[in-house]
Amino acid sequence: MHEIEDGFDLRMDWRKLEKVVANCKGLVPVCVQDIESGEVLILAYANELALQTALERRLCVLWSSSRGALWIKGDTSGDYLELKNVFVNCEQNSLLYLVKPVRSGACHTRDEFGRTRKSCYYRQVSFDDGHTLAQ
Repeated sequence: MHEIEDGFDLRMDWRKLEKVVANCKGLVPVCVQDIESGEVLILAYANELALQTALERRLCVLWSSSRGALWIKGDTSGDYLELKNVFVNCEQNSLLYLVKPVRSGACHTRDEFGRTRKSCYYRQVSFDDGHTLAQ
C-alpha cells in the first residue's frame, strides 16, 4: 500500500510548488474537469508545448513536473481524456481543460477492486480533526 495514495492520514506536500518552480520553468496550473459531470478529475501543469500538443491532438496533454516531460494522459493507462474545450482565466496564468473520458478512469491510482479511479480527488478531509481522510 502506498501511504500517500491509499492511506487515510493527511500528508500534504506543502512544498510541491517550490519543487515545480525549481525543476520546471514556464508552467501554468491546469484544472481538468469532466465536461458532462462537472467533476474535477486532475490538477496538473502545462507549458506551451503541452498546450499546443493538446490543441492539435484534441487530447488532454500536460507537462509532468516530476518527470520533466510531456504527458499525454492515457498513453500508459489507456485512460485518454478527449479535449472538448480549453478556457484561460482572467489573469492568463491558469487553464481549464474540459474533457470527456474515453474509458472510466482519470487517476493513475486504482480502487480496492483494481479499477482506475475516475478522479484524483477520491478522499475527503475530516472536519472533525483535519488529519484523517475518508473515501
